Amino acid sequence: MLNTLSPLAEDLVGQSYTSPGYLQTQRRIRSLIDRYLAVEKLRDRLEDLPIQFANPQPRPWKSIDWQAINSNQIIGIDPEVFLSILIGAMDTEAPIRGYTQTSRKYLAKLHPEMARFVGGSVGEDGELLEPGLWEKEERQHTPALIKVYTQLTGEKITPKLRTVRGYLPTDDPYEDLYRHGLHRVATEYGATCLYLWLMAYTTGPLQDVLEELAQDEINHMTKFWGFGVWAFPDTGLMRIGRTLIKTRSQNYQRNNLMRTLRRMMGTLNWNAWSLSNKGTLLFTFSYTMLRLWSWNNSLSPKYLQDLFGITSVAPKN
Repeated sequence: MLNTLSPLAEDLVGQSYTSPGYLQTQRRIRSLIDRYLAVEKLRDRLEDLPIQFANPQPRPWKSIDWQAINSNQIIGIDPEVFLSILIGAMDTEAPIRGYTQTSRKYLAKLHPEMARFVGGSVGEDGELLEPGLWEKEERQHTPALIKVYTQLTGEKITPKLRTVRGYLPTDDPYEDLYRHGLHRVATEYGATCLYLWLMAYTTGPLQDVLEELAQDEINHMTKFWGFGVWAFPDTGLMRIGRTLIKTRSQNYQRNNLMRTLRRMMGTLNWNAWSLSNKGTLLFTFSYTMLRLWSWNNSLSPKYLQDLFGITSVAPKN
């Protein structure tokens, strides 16, 4: 049963609607993307990465009135569908330790600082001594989503802990990192789009929670993307395409973006969404990529070398 206790709350987008149509929702999404993915904000998040290498500090969340969250703050989407998306998101976010440790292993030999940022530090026996900053920030997400779900329904819920695809190295660590990094950027991009999209369908304290989740994902996506452009200066659409084609086989055991996409759509209960909801999510993906590509084109070699140094993670001969 959904809690509906308070009137329509304040809205981060500006003008809010009790039941926005497709075009109104699309305008809300565009406004959110323009605000949170402005080039200057993306540059700030990337330029923060070397600072975090030296002195890692988790990004603080703003104060949230958790008790004020209620289903009146869900607009333009069926509340039951919204709840199913929350469940899918928390199930996806839950195994963060698995994600971070897999990424750390791919990075460890090629860029120890980035490995520490994502996966923390480990002892000689391989035991984790301290989580990385990425994990410290992302591990807040599942508890936050659980609190939202409980506040909306009055019911407790336990996320499903699925098994994360582990570290599967080949004899080419450089290519391994490229393939894994591409997958990691894609999943952070997907999470960014999802939370921005959910912000367009919410108001008030519920929207405040989703804003914090979105800002974390934008922060991490930007850092991974920019680092990847520096680390792999020879990348481009052709190489990305070849990598995606290489991973299409059902028998391919490593990261497979298409398999991940299918799993995500199933987890988020895609088949229950309205045509309007599906259309606005596709718009979110496309418009977000447009903004990101504009920022990507500003990442000159000199700019990236000033941030991370002249030597990248080029393969060792």
